[in-house]
Amino acid sequence: MSGQPPQQRIAIVTGAARGIGAAIALRLAQDGHAIALLDLRAADCAETAGLVEQAGRRALAVDCDVSDEEMVKAAIDEVASRLGPPTVLVNNAGVLKDRTLSNMTLDDWNLVVDVNLKSVFLTCRAVAPLMREARWGRIVNLSSIAALGVFGETNYSAAKAGVQGLTKTLAIELGAYGVTANVVAPGFVVTEMTRGVAASAGMTMDELSQLMLRDIVVGRTGEPDDIAQAVAFFADPRSSFVTGQVLYVAGGPRT
Repeated sequence: MSGQPPQQRIAIVTGAARGIGAAIALRLAQDGHAIALLDLRAADCAETAGLVEQAGRRALAVDCDVSDEEMVKAAIDEVASRLGPPTVLVNNAGVLKDRTLSNMTLDDWNLVVDVNLKSVFLTCRAVAPLMREARWGRIVNLSSIAALGVFGETNYSAAKAGVQGLTKTLAIELGAYGVTANVVAPGFVVTEMTRGVAASAGMTMDELSQLMLRDIVVGRTGEPDDIAQAVAFFADPRSSFVTGQVLYVAGGPRT
């Protein structure tokens, strides 16, 4: 039998300094969680931490390269000792290194797979014992519509498809402990990362948005709060009968 949600609600959000990660952190704070903000430089999380504290919740920013096994372990230990054992984990950290297959280097491949997929394995492995002990937990991993295939993103597409398979397996392994594991897969969302994509393609953000709108049936591009809303649903204690699912938040149907 699974346990009850802990009275002290602690959530970890990776890649929390800006964009989608910052929006998720704030939403979970508004929903009652203390927030551990993991990013390469804790100092970059100052603005997000301030918003969490304005929402009346504790915030802890931690330096962490989520692709580094020892740094992940140290970060989780710090969160547990300073905030309390985390029972919500949101893996949001990610990078892009787009090239066609013929131009992609092994370094391009390794960087993207390490940050987008290996990190999910490392953080889930580190947090799972705490969730099993609590007999309650929520894991929400961010994938992407790129998991379905995108030109010039073999590394990113492979990593994000891997996140989906990993998460479905976690749902099977951890379900008996009251732990759910689900995926939120964003479509096109306006962030600093997608602004970088536009710049690298020699386009303005408006031009890229107009191009992407061809496949978005609701007639607008996504915002970080759209993704935070989906994450909040999976993290909610009332979502205990939903696990192993992939939710495409993309403004249109996906398969």
